[in-house]
Amino acid sequence: MGEVRPIVRVGDPVLHRPCEPVTGFDGELAALVADMFASMYAAEGVGLAANQIGVPLRVFVYDCQDADGRPHKGVVVNPALELPGLGERRLDAGDEGCLSVPGQYAPLPRADRATVRGFDAEGEPVVVEGTGLLARCLQHETDHLDGHLYIDRLPAKRRKQVLAAYEESTKADKAPL
Repeated sequence: MGEVRPIVRVGDPVLHRPCEPVTGFDGELAALVADMFASMYAAEGVGLAANQIGVPLRVFVYDCQDADGRPHKGVVVNPALELPGLGERRLDAGDEGCLSVPGQYAPLPRADRATVRGFDAEGEPVVVEGTGLLARCLQHETDHLDGHLYIDRLPAKRRKQVLAAYEESTKADKAPL
């Protein structure tokens, strides 16, 4: 059982820089992964990158379904994302959200299939192939580790709308009773 850590919000510099590769597969990494799962579940998310809890390492966890409704759960350390070639790629234009921009969603075309190669928490090689929500999650979490949020992929006008709505929602959260 891990410790629930606060989710870092948009604007924090740790979300906007590429993360460092993991070099040690040890108890410290295992504890981080446990904390990441606990934090993801507490926030009711389907994926979480380490930098979303303030740790600038190339690690993400996930627990979501693929296009056929099959559940998938795991961790990927030092992921490398692979997408279908342009001639083979189909886009899924579904809505996307992010625990670091809570309450906000926007349509964002993503490849409907994705593969991530990396390592598990013990340093063993893993390959995760995803469709549907899992494919979106693999792309979204890898983006985080590269220092990008989903809103960075939105057209400028839509990005400004999402950020304005987020700012408005945080003001409401801070309003005196």
